[in-house]
Amino acid sequence: MALQIGDNAPDFDLQDQFGDGHKLSDYLGKKVILYFYPKDNTPGCTTEACNFRDNYALFRAKGLQILGVSADSVKSHKSFQEKYSLPFLLLADTDHAVSEAYGVWALKKMMGKEYFGIVRTTFVIDEEGKISGVYEKVKPEEHAQEIIQDLKLG
Repeated sequence: MALQIGDNAPDFDLQDQFGDGHKLSDYLGKKVILYFYPKDNTPGCTTEACNFRDNYALFRAKGLQILGVSADSVKSHKSFQEKYSLPFLLLADTDHAVSEAYGVWALKKMMGKEYFGIVRTTFVIDEEGKISGVYEKVKPEEHAQEIIQDLKLG
């Protein structure tokens, strides 16, 4: 089960696309958009990432950090970030421990085949490390605008 509003966001230590480690606790005092996505370089995930990229200046102007998380490798993240000029960090959860801690690692089904993977979900985390927003069943093409409207950033 995914975490709920008011829960403490589980801390983690993951590498970004440059191989640098990041802990959620490093961001205490800042608001964080932590978005989990299934896979680099797939249509929906590319749309979602580019949507965040295109609205990045607004998010940053309002003091929000954006962190993307998938089970892809550091190398895959680096390629994805460079290909689409993504200005935010992509974190490699290769053992899916963080995805499990956030309740977004689940059994999925595609074309009749079942497999485990990340269910596209976003958490807004406040300055104290508590979850202040949860977005499930995210529509990649509308997601950044949805957050901008909900947080009254625009």
